[in-house]
Amino acid sequence: MEYDYSKLGLSTEELFSRHDHSDLESEKIIAPRYSYWRSVFRVFFRKKLNTVILLLLVAMIAFAYIYPMLTVYDKYGNLLNADAKHLSPQAAIDMFGFQIKYILGTGAAGQSTFDAIWNGSRISISLALICAAINMSIGVVIGAIWGFSKRVDAIMVEVYNILANVPYILLISVLLMLFSPSFWTMVFALTVTGWLGIAYFIRTQVIIIRDREYNLASRCLGTRTVKIALKNILPFMTSVIVTLLATEIPSYISYEVFLAFIGRGINQMSLGRLIYEAEPSMMTPGWEIEFWSPVAISAVITVVLYVVGQNLGDASDPRTHM
Repeated sequence: MEYDYSKLGLSTEELFSRHDHSDLESEKIIAPRYSYWRSVFRVFFRKKLNTVILLLLVAMIAFAYIYPMLTVYDKYGNLLNADAKHLSPQAAIDMFGFQIKYILGTGAAGQSTFDAIWNGSRISISLALICAAINMSIGVVIGAIWGFSKRVDAIMVEVYNILANVPYILLISVLLMLFSPSFWTMVFALTVTGWLGIAYFIRTQVIIIRDREYNLASRCLGTRTVKIALKNILPFMTSVIVTLLATEIPSYISYEVFLAFIGRGINQMSLGRLIYEAEPSMMTPGWEIEFWSPVAISAVITVVLYVVGQNLGDASDPRTHM
């Protein structure tokens, strides 16, 4: 049944208007623009706990890098003053007046325990960041090529089977004994084979996705293996890489502290060296804070770095962006 539009009292021009068709406009998709990293940070900061932990991490890094620049730390500045050694926080404040450097008392040489901790934290954090940057860069690139190229895989599997059976701590200890136990010697010892485990992990992840349709199409078009690994595979593994990085950075601080505690640490006054030198104070009444304060700071730094990295890795997974 047709409707009689004349009853409306409107002309044809008023009832109908011409609409021009555009092929270009019809291809446009009306949807909000997607930004990967914006979505990552949106998911990360959705949890208020992450904000608190991140602020704690920023504060600790600021103390480790900015505070030593604003103060002068001299370990042997009070060496000749016998009354300034092994002071409790209250005794140190009574002697030197209220200063932030004496809120944790003094050590065996009369030095500020607070200043010593943050100078040591700067060395330990710098060591962890440098080692993580080297091992992750080498491990991710080689792991991607390793997992995609069967020829490289045949060689690297044998290399991995040989080197992976050598205890990591033993290898680091031997290298530190052969060379001077300096900061860069420790970096070399932690990175000479430290990238191998990362590369093997990435290789396993790459094998899972290397034979997907878009990678097969790229190979049929003659794309080089290196380009396929760097352009087609690694971008899809961001969350995996971030999660792996979250475990690597704290582990290097743990290695440094453990090696220093058993007498194989570096000669700089790192957190591990502080703990090693303060070991006699652990069981001495009134001196315990000299030992437990660097232990507590190293534990907090390690846990905070791990938690931030793990939560950032979870937020990096595109499946959480819905």
